[in-house]
Amino acid sequence: TTIYDLTGRVHGPEDTQDAVFEEVRPLLTSLLDGYNVCIVAYGQTGSGKTHTMIGSLAEEPVNPEDAPLQGIIPKAAAELFRLISEKPAESHVVEVSVVEVYNNEVFDLLSRDSEGAAVGTKRDVITTSTGTSEVTSLTYEMVQSPAEVMQHISSVLHLRARSSTLIHRDSSRSHLIVTLTVTSKSPSAVALGETDRLVSPRGSQKEWWSPRCRRATVSRAASPACSPYHSPSHSPCPSPRPSITQAPMRTKLQLVDLAGSECVGVSGVTGPALWETSCINRSLSALSDVLGALAEQRPHVPFRNSKLTHLLQDSIGGDAKLLVMLCVSPSQRFLTETLQTLGFGARARQVHRPPPRRKNAALKLK
Repeated sequence: TTIYDLTGRVHGPEDTQDAVFEEVRPLLTSLLDGYNVCIVAYGQTGSGKTHTMIGSLAEEPVNPEDAPLQGIIPKAAAELFRLISEKPAESHVVEVSVVEVYNNEVFDLLSRDSEGAAVGTKRDVITTSTGTSEVTSLTYEMVQSPAEVMQHISSVLHLRARSSTLIHRDSSRSHLIVTLTVTSKSPSAVALGETDRLVSPRGSQKEWWSPRCRRATVSRAASPACSPYHSPSHSPCPSPRPSITQAPMRTKLQLVDLAGSECVGVSGVTGPALWETSCINRSLSALSDVLGALAEQRPHVPFRNSKLTHLLQDSIGGDAKLLVMLCVSPSQRFLTETLQTLGFGARARQVHRPPPRRKNAALKLK
């Protein structure tokens, strides 16, 4: 397997998983800076996408001694928690969700039945009032370590649709999307200047008041204190304006192991597997159309043409950061598939983002 990433680096069969992950590591810092991040493995069936994203020990517990064999997903989880450990205690909450897109339908793999067994429950993708995409009733599991992340993923990998083809005896027939959602707690209030103060009344609602208020200034002559009022409820000029705080910031790291593109004449599939191939190729074509629209800066981007692109809308549109890993076979037999994969990569590389805006920029007071 040869891997091309869209930073211009080519990884040959001799490169280690660690070398591949070095191309990914800088993006995780952007995640904590307020950007959604998406890492996608694209390529034909059997080209090494699952090995790249999950690793050789996909369905086994993660052990430290197995680190060289781990793929991008376990390494990204470990790096994310390392970065969080350098932040103030309890300032971030991490949740994991695992979704499969099979035959253009979305399945929540972490959902449980009445007996607690993992089942793939069908969900829908909607666009919220804020313009973001969301999976209805999606199961989120709170995690506190990379080991917990991989335990959740490993426990449901057996639910992923697979089938045997002439190219690969255990071909994945669905797109697997692992999402790590990071919620950063907001500060209690924005620091004020030397004269304005923020005071807490008896309730939880905070109000602004200022000793520069004319009525407060009149009363100040009778008191040497900066202001004679210790609470906005007693202030002659309380303000109904709530305190200026920042809502919790939520960012998503979406790690995507796409189903392999394939030619029916080469894979030899028939019956239900033929329909699976049709759905796979159409969703990959929809992803290519989205990237093409972004590259050409069209006013309309067809995110809703596929459940896959609708689900990934927040992580490939706007000012999100996207990294595509192209996996190709070195065999001459698959030259056509390799050229198609590289063509997809060329289209993705033409996407130019507008200047990014940090979502957690400090609020400026006039």
